[in-house]
Amino acid sequence: MDRGGAETMVMNYYRHIDRTKVQFDFLVHREQRGAYDDEIESMGGKIYRMCPVYPQNFARYKRDLHSFFQSHPEYKIIHSHMSELGYFAFSEAKRQGIPVRICHAHNAPHGFDMKMIMRTYFKKRMMPYVTHLFMCGIDSGRWLYGKQNEDRFIMLNNAIDVQTYTYDSNKRIEMRRQLNLTDDLVIGHVGRFNPQKNHPFLINIFAALLRREPNAVLLLVGGGEGMSKMQEKAQELGIAEHVRFLGVRSDVADLMQAMDVFVFPSLYEGLGIALIEAQAAGLPCVVSDTIPHEAYLTDLVDSESLSAPAEKWAEKILAKRAIPRTDRRAEIAAHGFDITTEAVKLQEFYLKAYEQNC
Repeated sequence: MDRGGAETMVMNYYRHIDRTKVQFDFLVHREQRGAYDDEIESMGGKIYRMCPVYPQNFARYKRDLHSFFQSHPEYKIIHSHMSELGYFAFSEAKRQGIPVRICHAHNAPHGFDMKMIMRTYFKKRMMPYVTHLFMCGIDSGRWLYGKQNEDRFIMLNNAIDVQTYTYDSNKRIEMRRQLNLTDDLVIGHVGRFNPQKNHPFLINIFAALLRREPNAVLLLVGGGEGMSKMQEKAQELGIAEHVRFLGVRSDVADLMQAMDVFVFPSLYEGLGIALIEAQAAGLPCVVSDTIPHEAYLTDLVDSESLSAPAEKWAEKILAKRAIPRTDRRAEIAAHGFDITTEAVKLQEFYLKAYEQNC
């Protein structure tokens, strides 16, 4: 299993549940080993692999799920993070008598194209097979399940290990040394290189900022097929020497110590776990106005319209740079985003659901 927002959230909970009471096993849709696989196996988790869930694979995928559940009657709870494509697992699981079938909404997409038509079709077909409707934010829940089902929504916060992200001035000095950064302004972003994260606009924002702050640096943390296009864009704009493409990293908490301002211009988010992490690190944040307000845990977050010019975003970023970094642990925990307490709640949910249904 590779790194991503939903994957990171799942791993945060997995690390902190009592694994003598609840164990996670994983069904993933890739043949290659992922960044989290070694850790999963070290904690006792099993990893099963299936084909990617593409339209050309739907028939094969249904057959594989049928065989899987027949071969593994020990599973009484499934918890899917695949949005509407969880339909396939839920329908087969119900046919084979698995009593607890949890769907988890992570995003609130927008727009209208062929992909959205398919998504709408499957999310409607999925609902009769789901027993519990989890979400990371109200917008994601309404999009996937419909407003008419709000009385069934269950909020599960994208909680993090707050202690890991707490601002540390010594760690900041060390990370800046490792990255060969001076005292110049460092802008940061964490996210997979896909259309949702809006990297083209982020690059434009940074280009506008460089005209005001010519020694600034942009740190881009994450992987994905779109990264090469953004590298080309940085070259075309003549700013490549100021943009660091750091790839997929396991030390995001440390990298955030080196940043001065976190920028998050996503087209949409279910919540945005990277924004929660940035606030825990005490980072001033400039985000798009599409980000759900459930993610505004502190006064560090300021929003801007995606229709605003890049120059306006750059001005807002520069205005945030002077905000001092402080310990925000208490604020994050008060909003229910401390994994040490939230993992216990999820654990108790699983145990109760198992007791009542199995």
